[in-house]
Amino acid sequence: MISGLDDVIAAETMLSDVDGLNGRLIIAGHSLDALAGHTSYEAMLALLLGDFLEADVATITRHLAAARKEVHGYIEGVDAAILALSPIEGLRAMIARLPDGEDRDTAYRLLAAPAVFTPALLRLQQGLPVVAPSDTLGHAADMLAMLTGTAPTQAQVNALDTYLVTVSDHGLNASTFAARVVASTRAGVTSAILAALSALKGPLHGGAPGPVLDMLDAIGTPDRAEPWLAAELARGERLMGFGHRIYRVRDPRADALKNALRQLAEAGAVPADRLALAEAVERSALALLRQKKPDRALETNVEFYTALLLEALGLPREAFTCVFAAGRVGGWIGHAREQIDHGRLIRPQSKYIGPLAA
Repeated sequence: MISGLDDVIAAETMLSDVDGLNGRLIIAGHSLDALAGHTSYEAMLALLLGDFLEADVATITRHLAAARKEVHGYIEGVDAAILALSPIEGLRAMIARLPDGEDRDTAYRLLAAPAVFTPALLRLQQGLPVVAPSDTLGHAADMLAMLTGTAPTQAQVNALDTYLVTVSDHGLNASTFAARVVASTRAGVTSAILAALSALKGPLHGGAPGPVLDMLDAIGTPDRAEPWLAAELARGERLMGFGHRIYRVRDPRADALKNALRQLAEAGAVPADRLALAEAVERSALALLRQKKPDRALETNVEFYTALLLEALGLPREAFTCVFAAGRVGGWIGHAREQIDHGRLIRPQSKYIGPLAA
């Protein structure tokens, strides 16, 4: 039996390639190193979806801004029941209200939705007025402005753009596969994104970055890092932010986000003691993991610096998965379109191991 479908090829894609042995990520023909910190999310969408959207970066930027305005109208329908939900569940409920379809308008609405709904839900849950989207700001800048109600700095915009680009696609992970399965039924791309979002919500997938901050808070100071982490390993606990199902070496996304975090720190947006604590924890964790688990490749993964970056941007940890979705939705739509255009109904076989009928 192949547990978890490891090594099973279930689709052919032009969108991304994850080289776990060499720690390399290719997105739309470009290495992550060439993209993260060097391109905007709109430019990333042009690479992932340009053929389907039949648009260049400038056109995508304009249409995406219009889509943010459109989906903002759905905020009027937010009620107490939705506000009582967690941010990711509230986001899912709001996206479920969007029209389903397979056309470009559907795609733009879905690309805009997490960036608009996430700040709106967070502000409403805090009793703050909702901030309307802008006609002139880029996607990352507008998301930050809608979150805080103030114009973000260029360093903050660059950091969020780097994050959205870094997580935009990552092979056939659980949420992306869920999107392709639903898209293969021709249920519509909105339905496919809802399936992907539900998979992302799980703590074994996109729901994991927040606990990294819980770990840092519990450690407190750099001198406590080694004894605290050693005690966790002795109890058989997992160290959050380390190890990955695919990567046998360091996750390249961790380096991309660490660089973005350092640039934020240089701009004064990250407390020096917080960065020093994170680096001390990383050093101690990697040393302990190599000592205690020498037979396993447990390196820093994307979750570790995701948590620190999003915290520095003023996002609460319970909303981290929503921001992950704001980046990954581009890849989800790309995979859904590939499945619709070139695939067939996904229907794997199962092996019955139960009792036979008498």
